Amino acid sequence: MSNLIIFAVLMVLGYGFGQYNEQRHYKSIKKREALLSTLPAVATKYPPGDERHRQTMVMGSVVVASDYFKSFVASLVNVFGGRVRSFEPLLDRGRREAMLRLKQEASEQGASMVFNIKYETSRIGGKVPTIEVLAYGTALTPLHSPSTHGEQLSQQV
Repeated sequence: MSNLIIFAVLMVLGYGFGQYNEQRHYKSIKKREALLSTLPAVATKYPPGDERHRQTMVMGSVVVASDYFKSFVASLVNVFGGRVRSFEPLLDRGRREAMLRLKQEASEQGASMVFNIKYETSRIGGKVPTIEVLAYGTALTPLHSPSTHGEQLSQQV
C-alpha cells in the first residue's frame, strides 16, 4: 500500500512540476515571438523580389524532454491505442523554440527575412521521451551599395 501512495505522490509532483515548467516555457516563447514578429519567416522555395541580398543559412535547434507524468499517460495510450495528446505540447514547444532560435540568428546577421524554412524532428532514445527539433532556412541580408559601404567604413575609422 505504501508503494502505491509513493507512486501517486510522485505522479502528482511530476504533473505539477511538469505543468509549471511547460507554462513558464510558453510565456517565454510568447514574449520572444512578439519581439521577433517583424522578421518574416516563410516556406517559399525562392526568395521574393529583385533586390540583391546576401544569402546565408541559418538554423535553430532545441532538445525538449517530456515530464514523467506525460510519459506515463502516453504509455497507457500506447496500450489501448489512439492519439497521444500528452506529447502534442512537447512538439509544439519544440517547433516554436527552434523557430525562435533561427529568427534570433537571422536577426543578429541583420537579415530582412528568412525563406525556405524547413523542420527536422528526431527522437532521442531513453526512458523519458526526448525530441530534437531543428529549423533551418535561408536568411536574406540586404547588400549595401559600394558607395554606402565605403562611407560606413570611413565612419568607423
